[in-house]
Amino acid sequence: MTLTAEPAHDLPTSDVDPFCPEVLEDPLPFHAALREAGPVVHLRRYDVFAFARYEQVRAALVDWQGFQSAAGVGLSNFRHEKPWRPPSLLLEADPPRHDAPRRVLQKILGPRALRKLHEAWLADADRLVDEVLDAQGPEFDAVPHLTEAFPLRVFPDAVGIPQEGREHLLPYGDHAFNAFGPANELVEKGAPRVGELSAWVAAQCAREVLAPEGFGADIWAASDRGDITPEQAPLVVRSLLTAGVDTTVHGLSAVLCAFATHPEQWRRLREEPGLARVAFDEAVRWESPVQTFFRTATRDVPIGGHVIPDGHKILMFLGAANRDPARWGPDADAFDLARDPSGHVGFGMGIHQCVGQHVARLEAEALLTALARRVETIELAGPPRRHLNNTLRAWEALPVRLRPA
Repeated sequence: MTLTAEPAHDLPTSDVDPFCPEVLEDPLPFHAALREAGPVVHLRRYDVFAFARYEQVRAALVDWQGFQSAAGVGLSNFRHEKPWRPPSLLLEADPPRHDAPRRVLQKILGPRALRKLHEAWLADADRLVDEVLDAQGPEFDAVPHLTEAFPLRVFPDAVGIPQEGREHLLPYGDHAFNAFGPANELVEKGAPRVGELSAWVAAQCAREVLAPEGFGADIWAASDRGDITPEQAPLVVRSLLTAGVDTTVHGLSAVLCAFATHPEQWRRLREEPGLARVAFDEAVRWESPVQTFFRTATRDVPIGGHVIPDGHKILMFLGAANRDPARWGPDADAFDLARDPSGHVGFGMGIHQCVGQHVARLEAEALLTALARRVETIELAGPPRRHLNNTLRAWEALPVRLRPA
């Protein structure tokens, strides 16, 4: 990574493209160089200001007044550019427009509301692990058989969408997260199916398509009560379908990869199954399935000894912040169940923090608990293969070998 300082205000700059295949494949060296360079680095290729240290990333995430989401959380600036789809009421809106939809989802997806799903999801995870071990034997690719399969079993059921067409959820989410980046070949690859996938997702958000019980029906009931408008209801359902599957899939892949490469941590989880949720949060910190998000300065904002000009984009490197030694200590690159991962920014922070994080934690608890009961060791059965995305850190394939307990 080439870094230079602009003499006028000593601002480190870089010509590296953070969305090039080499960086997306292995972003850690770039992240380390950004943190070392300073609290703010100007990325000249896109004329954006990068934050890679925990202190500045967290500060920007919580400062929605200074760094707005309503101008888009991707590279595209909605002040000047038309969004490719109606903006998300959760991710791409600020108070007051953001408030009512978030209140509705916080209630629907909160820990109390999820308790009724707890036993059913644990039982479903037990069945899935038994099915996979019976059908595949000890060696298989964990991505299609576990980390994609489980969220696609339980989450769409919880939302209340029909079985038919659920295979569209992952490519739709993949394109949506790619679209937060520049219009590169990853975006072009998904472009031919945008119309088809968007139309299918929009159709699932209609009241008459959704099951009479589930998250989707609860959202429409909130519109009947006047908590949100009927126009907002389908957009809130769409937020669940856009962000509720891919991110959890990649979080589950991250935690299984972590255990396959850290056998002592797997032994600890088997000894203390109550650490399942801690393990998931540590994996989200360690791997950061959501790597980056943008914001837009609403005024000249001082941060890190520099000023972000009004209307300019900032690029927050969540993955870099989650491995910042200044926050996590000299062993920040280690996956360690003895660590307290609370405070990581893998789910964001502040009023835009991921509203579905409790759902993801429940899915992870269910799958890890089922595996811990049945599997003594997890190891890689071959080299994992990355799936490149402008925003997400994902696995295309994760070959594993399981030794039954």
